[in-house]
Amino acid sequence: MTIEIKAPQFPESVADGTVATWHKQPGEPVSRDELIVDIETDKVVLEVVAPADGTIKEIIKNEDDTVLSEEVMAIFEAGEVSAASAPAEEAPASEAPAASKADSDATVSPAARRILDEKGLTAAEVVGTGKNGMITKEDAMKAEKPASKPAPASTASAPAVEAVGDRVEKRVPMTRLRKMVAGRLVEAQQTAAMLTTFNEVDMKPVMDLRKQYKDLFEKKHDGSKLGFMSFFVKAATEALKRFPVVNASIDGDDIVYHGYQDIGIAVSSERGLVVPVLRNAENMGMAEIESTIRDFGQRAQKGALGLDEMQGGTFTITNGGVFGSLISTPILNPPQSAILGMHAIKERPVAVNGQVEIRPMMYLALSYDHRLLDGKEAVQFLVAIKEMLEDPARILLEV
Repeated sequence: MTIEIKAPQFPESVADGTVATWHKQPGEPVSRDELIVDIETDKVVLEVVAPADGTIKEIIKNEDDTVLSEEVMAIFEAGEVSAASAPAEEAPASEAPAASKADSDATVSPAARRILDEKGLTAAEVVGTGKNGMITKEDAMKAEKPASKPAPASTASAPAVEAVGDRVEKRVPMTRLRKMVAGRLVEAQQTAAMLTTFNEVDMKPVMDLRKQYKDLFEKKHDGSKLGFMSFFVKAATEALKRFPVVNASIDGDDIVYHGYQDIGIAVSSERGLVVPVLRNAENMGMAEIESTIRDFGQRAQKGALGLDEMQGGTFTITNGGVFGSLISTPILNPPQSAILGMHAIKERPVAVNGQVEIRPMMYLALSYDHRLLDGKEAVQFLVAIKEMLEDPARILLEV
């Protein structure tokens, strides 16, 4: 039975994808649910598995080709693959030169035949310019592998190394994810009136609370570790309730106020930055927040996050501090109106009740769209987060 292998159905926000890797080639036996091809979109890598036992009959979309939602990528032949079928598939490759030679000796000169054999080409792949269509030595020398052969895919994925003397440069194509990130950053700067306000927070109260309860927390919640991110998420959701415009977005000439807090958490992966979303974060406990973020991070490294997990979001938190950043200006994640940037915790001398003390301090940055937020609201929102972190009881008491 012949089956069409199609690209997955992409959501409206994803226009198309790119064929990243074919894990199986035509003629190779494939088991049901075995991975056969990866498709890279702007947000995530999607895996397409075999619908049944069988073989791939024909690949229509080669690696690096663009595919649309539910577009046919290959033709699959379902059915039990016998042990004898594998050698039969290999036979044409070994027998083809002899058969081709017998059929085409009259149209290929001996010199051209040797060149074609060296290049791994058949007479059918070359256009002859000699008498009665004979393939000459010159025709064979000019002949190249067709673009549809596997060679271009491996060439495209391999970096191009250019050397001038002892100065070497390597040129590699951008991934779709990197192109998407670049495009959205440019879009944010071109369409939004982006400003950033800064503040600093004394992390000692949170660190003391975490130190006091981390062991009990981990024991109570099946190994979930008490990190800093859950404090920031809870503080952000409470602050968003107080300042709903920070949680809003612009849609044409309308302002859309969201009655929920879907918090995007920026996660770094080998492919680039992705932003999975904590749905209804205002209803999540700290243990659930921590375990969900940890799961996001682990699956991001494997490229296993789903498209639905990265859709939407009303507010984003990014933590450059894990890489040592002391202060930075985060860029908006359209159509959101604000993004909170966390940074590295550094001990610094600060004035506490008229005395100089060494405290673990963190700079906070809030970038916001000035078309929607006034400076007063942005500053008050950031101050609210600072106050809740410096007195964590405020988060519980919602004061």
